Amino acid sequence: MTTTKRLNIVLFEPEIAQNVGAIIRTCVAVNAKLHIIEPLGFIFDNRFVTRSSANYIEYADYQLYNDWEHFVSLNPTVKLYCATRYAKFPHSKVDFTSDSDPIFILFGRESTGIPTTILKANLERCFRIPMSEHVRSLNVANTVGIVAYEVMRQLDYPDLSQVEIQKGMDYLE
Repeated sequence: MTTTKRLNIVLFEPEIAQNVGAIIRTCVAVNAKLHIIEPLGFIFDNRFVTRSSANYIEYADYQLYNDWEHFVSLNPTVKLYCATRYAKFPHSKVDFTSDSDPIFILFGRESTGIPTTILKANLERCFRIPMSEHVRSLNVANTVGIVAYEVMRQLDYPDLSQVEIQKGMDYLE
């Protein structure tokens, strides 16, 4: 990746292997680094992660952390954005271009989200995806995809192909 501004997706104690696999695929698609904070609700190398990542795991840039403290100790100066249903403004109102720092976005556990202590410590960088009042939350893999592509849009899709590579840009002609 040639750009200095890099997207980092951080998963807090994910519980479902298939979600992590789908997120791995999204991270590969947008050249994002994936940070996975243990404990996990599954064995990381199981077949569900491999299958749901469509075998893109070999291209993934990811790191596992023993726990939250381990993540913080290795990333002490990052400004952490938090995706949470409790935030007061939408993801589209966040200006991810405002500085040159790497972008770290935390996504919570499927069952309980991000602990409130972490949310309160990063309150000014918490955002939500707007949704109907009938829906409590979105699937974490879908949420990562929505937010990752909003970041890429704001950064003008750095280092991403603007044309179809596999079949060629003239495939439909």
